[in-house]
Amino acid sequence: MGEDVVNEGNSRMLGRDAQRNNILAARVISETVKTTLGPKGMDKMLVDRAGNVIVTNDGVTILEEMEIEHPAAKMIVEIAKTQEKEVGDGTTTAVMLAGKFLENAERLLDMKIHPTVICRGYRWAEERAQEILKELAVELDSRDELVKIAATAMTGKGVEYLREVMAEIVVDAVDIVAEKGRIDLEDIKIEKQKGRALNESELIRGIVVDKERLSLEMPVSVKKARIALIEEALEVRSPSSEARISVSSPEQLRSFLGSEDATLREKVDLIKMSGANVVFVQKGIDDLVQHYLAREGIYAVRRIPRSDMQNLAKATGGRIISKLSEIEPDDLGSADLVEERKDGENAMTYVLGCSNPKVVTILIRGGTEHVVDEVGRAVEDALGDVAAAVRSGKIVAGGGAVEIEVARRLREYAKGLIGRERLAVEEYASALEFIPTTLAENAGMDPIDVLTELRAAHDKGGRDVGLNLFSGGLEDNMVNGVIEPLKVKTQAISSATEVAIMILRIDDVIAARKSEGRGGKIKDMAGYD
Repeated sequence: MGEDVVNEGNSRMLGRDAQRNNILAARVISETVKTTLGPKGMDKMLVDRAGNVIVTNDGVTILEEMEIEHPAAKMIVEIAKTQEKEVGDGTTTAVMLAGKFLENAERLLDMKIHPTVICRGYRWAEERAQEILKELAVELDSRDELVKIAATAMTGKGVEYLREVMAEIVVDAVDIVAEKGRIDLEDIKIEKQKGRALNESELIRGIVVDKERLSLEMPVSVKKARIALIEEALEVRSPSSEARISVSSPEQLRSFLGSEDATLREKVDLIKMSGANVVFVQKGIDDLVQHYLAREGIYAVRRIPRSDMQNLAKATGGRIISKLSEIEPDDLGSADLVEERKDGENAMTYVLGCSNPKVVTILIRGGTEHVVDEVGRAVEDALGDVAAAVRSGKIVAGGGAVEIEVARRLREYAKGLIGRERLAVEEYASALEFIPTTLAENAGMDPIDVLTELRAAHDKGGRDVGLNLFSGGLEDNMVNGVIEPLKVKTQAISSATEVAIMILRIDDVIAARKSEGRGGKIKDMAGYD
């Protein structure tokens, strides 16, 4: 009967079928990323329609590149995006938990337990889990712990043999840009350069712009730089609509061309009179302007991204000028040195000794584009983790330790419950153990043996005991230095629970047919067969 109400051609899935289909989609997503978890996780190779290749084990990158169609699966992908935005790390964990919560809920649905009861049990379990996490968290008390957090975040991401070096760079970068506990990761620019070795990556206390000077006649370096940041194009503006110019004599043509040259020369004079000896332009620069700037000994770079312009303004104390005719000496930024350096394939512009050194650049070098891209993603995760740890000041043990302890305490909590919600809380606890078992599985260990050993260790009071996947045994990870920010865990559990509950509450999926282009729609409206 319900099928007759909706538009012909729309598909409809009801009740248990709808739930089963949505849960299956979530499980597929979870299974896709689970092999990437942990220091021994594997990578995925993603090839898009244009043939571009990405090699990564970053959860959110994999899911974004997969072009997922299923609506429930898209909801799971949103968790990964939220986790990336809020913390920067833990995307795989969040997605895996959501998939496992739903998989375990399916067992309860098969026992004829109503979805509302399961949702209530999950909500109670999540609230209790957040309380337990706060109890387990310890205060961050040293820079050394921040280095360990960064190293943990980068382990298993193609950079682990250099993770201590890169971790120091990440923590130094966060230290420099932090102001009174406030950290804006936009102030840390990640620049990638092919050529030379990964261990030659460095932290530059200034800005590196992936552009070279416009002309070989311009100076290679400028000391005591006075920097103009110009938004408008240093070109003759084209008319906004089509225009025709009627020229009846050679003098008129010369006059017309001469006025164009004069306009361009005037732009260079304005820059020179302001006292600027370095120019960064967001838009284009005319060839004639390049020539005039080179003759004046002014270093110029064009087509600078807006984000770089803002970073340059922040670092050098300059103002971005929208209208060149109103440029003033006070608008200029300053730096000790602006120079072009050529290390790899391309030359880059370095702006060093800035007046406000609260903006830094992490320059990542590597042999191929794929390597530097993946290391860039690892560094972004580490930056997010370190920033999250500094903001909250709380850390927990990694390597599956915190999940096992939360699961153990949730089972204790479930013993005090009556009613079917107790079963939901127990399934929720089991789902949390999916993280350590997957870590063990990815390292070639037996997940059942590992799980029983971990449970036994935690029952004896070893609350921070987790996996050491390099030695293949169990260790106190708080002592061992495998630590993570509390925010990674609280955010992952919160997001995964919310989406699992939302998907469980769906009992009817009505999918409209895809339109067949504008012509098809008009035919339907006109009443044609």
